[in-house]
Amino acid sequence: MIGIIGGTGIYDPDMLEVTGTTYPATPYGKISDTITLGKVEGRKVAFLPRHGTGHRLAPHMINYKANIWALQQLGVNRIIAPSAVGSLRTDIKPGHFAVPSQFIDNTRGRAGSFTEEGRAIHISVADPFCPELSRCVLNEPCSTTVHKDCTYICIEGPRFSTKAESALYQSFGADIIGMTLVPECQLAREARICYVSISMVTDYDVWAGNPVTAKEVAKVMSGNIGALKRMLPHMIKTIPYGRRCSCGKAMDDAVL
Repeated sequence: MIGIIGGTGIYDPDMLEVTGTTYPATPYGKISDTITLGKVEGRKVAFLPRHGTGHRLAPHMINYKANIWALQQLGVNRIIAPSAVGSLRTDIKPGHFAVPSQFIDNTRGRAGSFTEEGRAIHISVADPFCPELSRCVLNEPCSTTVHKDCTYICIEGPRFSTKAESALYQSFGADIIGMTLVPECQLAREARICYVSISMVTDYDVWAGNPVTAKEVAKVMSGNIGALKRMLPHMIKTIPYGRRCSCGKAMDDAVL
């Protein structure tokens, strides 16, 4: 089963041939919203809106552990994770897509591991995203420009950056900036789930001189969503049934 975690503006699973819904209980509390089950191009898909219907949950309020645990229990072993991001580079323009290959974590206080007392997990995230899924995204024709091998800096939110912070993130070598990638992607790795982010660029971060506003993000996002919904069904169709990556073996050397 393939999981889709819908980000900002992606609350409606209208691309699915719906077969049911579920709201599983988890050991970690409530998930973001009801999970919709269905099919896309004949493939089983589970859709979860990350922020809840109507964008009820700010990035720092999302129960990432519950979401990933619930999808794993449903049999999801691949996650496609669209999200809204800002750009830290002139050539990565609003309306473009980016596929990160690295991340920088600048969040605070988020539960980023399934580690429990008596069982410490030391997971490798040297290459944090599934190469097989990333290729599927990059090989799929898209109606907008798609940038590969980007570095995503994840900030706590829900506020946008100061000018000083934005300039600092550029100096780190980050290409795009968002608020939800971490710990979602690393929890997926601990759960042995392949994960790819499709980062939809909605704005230039404040380094470019204009303060970012939620209205600006929403305006550009409406166009991005159309491109994403045209792209996703074809991409899902190309995902191999058998996994040839190493994501499923991520925990083999993670416990001392």
